[in-house]
Amino acid sequence: MQLTGMLHGATLLEHVDFPAAEVIGPEADEDEIQGLIDRHGSVFIKPIFKGGVGKKGKSGLIGRAGDLRTALAEKERLYFVEHRHGNAYAKAQGVTFEGAVPAEREVYFSITDSTVFRAPTITLTHMGGMAIEELDPKHVANIPFEALTGLKAFVVANALEDIGAPREIVSPLVQHLPKLWELFHHYGMTVLELNPIRMSPGPGGRLVPVACDFKCGFDRDDPRWQRLDLPDHLFAADYSDFELEINQLRTYQGQSDVFVINPEGTILAPTFGGGANSLVTEVLAQDAIISSDFGGNPPYEKMRSVARICFKHWLKQSNVLFVIGGKANNTDIFETFRAIADALREHFVQHGPTPLFVVIGRGGPNLVRGLSAFSDTLDALGLPYRIFGFDSAISEVVNYAQAVDRWMKAGGRQQVARSLGLADKA
Repeated sequence: MQLTGMLHGATLLEHVDFPAAEVIGPEADEDEIQGLIDRHGSVFIKPIFKGGVGKKGKSGLIGRAGDLRTALAEKERLYFVEHRHGNAYAKAQGVTFEGAVPAEREVYFSITDSTVFRAPTITLTHMGGMAIEELDPKHVANIPFEALTGLKAFVVANALEDIGAPREIVSPLVQHLPKLWELFHHYGMTVLELNPIRMSPGPGGRLVPVACDFKCGFDRDDPRWQRLDLPDHLFAADYSDFELEINQLRTYQGQSDVFVINPEGTILAPTFGGGANSLVTEVLAQDAIISSDFGGNPPYEKMRSVARICFKHWLKQSNVLFVIGGKANNTDIFETFRAIADALREHFVQHGPTPLFVVIGRGGPNLVRGLSAFSDTLDALGLPYRIFGFDSAISEVVNYAQAVDRWMKAGGRQQVARSLGLADKA
């Protein structure tokens, strides 16, 4: 769940009184654009992309204009521009006009939840305005700090001293950067990045840090981000109908992380646990329809709803229902398996049977009860299945599921269809 650009970033920064470039949106009329040019001398025209897509500047997707005619021409060029960086693709939905901020120095600053330090960590350099990974490490400070006390001024001061930052920018940054911890912490963010912060001369010649680009990510499971009253459409740019339905079920009780890998895939694999998810996704590759993690001990009703949505969208095309996970510590296997089995039974009642082979691999609390409940349902539905216990290697179970999928494609699906009384179904 990412938010980029100054259109909404400037509004968020107002919550903590952090200076930001003046920005107007795509609905701005010619008088407003001319007024922005008059106040700042020139404007930057940037396309609006939902989500995060990098390297826009290097791709020539940022325009600059010192007069209205050029500004409108750049608006026409960038309003619906398409951009691809690596595997990420996005199409613009309008542009912003941002007043130019004069400055001789630029700063990069970010706060993240670091898995290296197991603590919130700032990344800071006085050589901003460019990709952080391209800088010499001696110019970049990565400093963890205590979440209970927050980002204190001395942390910023020490970081700037470590990288040899120019003296004139130290005091303004020490004064303003700690404000960003409040924005990060109070609104459920996982990352907050400003690049560049331009050190612009203010009253009396004192430098003022002005944010000129903004990026943040939110933890969807943390309800505090909802305090910001951001439009829902900002986070729905690249989600399928299936992913949107699943995301409606997000709570602190159990995980519901999904991503559609191949909408033409033939193995539907509800997976439990991050490690299992990584292995299953990598090995199944394009055979898998979705990548998922439904661990975290979801309650019965949530798991049944998740399974019901998965079956509604994908069961008809699936050859294999592959329910897989590692040996759980606290997930109640009986509750999750009973929920999936009940959802499968309900789907067959409402939509009729479909040729399907079920492969199950799991370990954890109440495993025997869970497998028994699942197998009873599969017997009642007349579906073929194979069950693996906690002592089976996940990699071998994944290989077995792929072998079943190949068998189904080579005529097994027709055999299962005939056993279900569906002679004409392929």
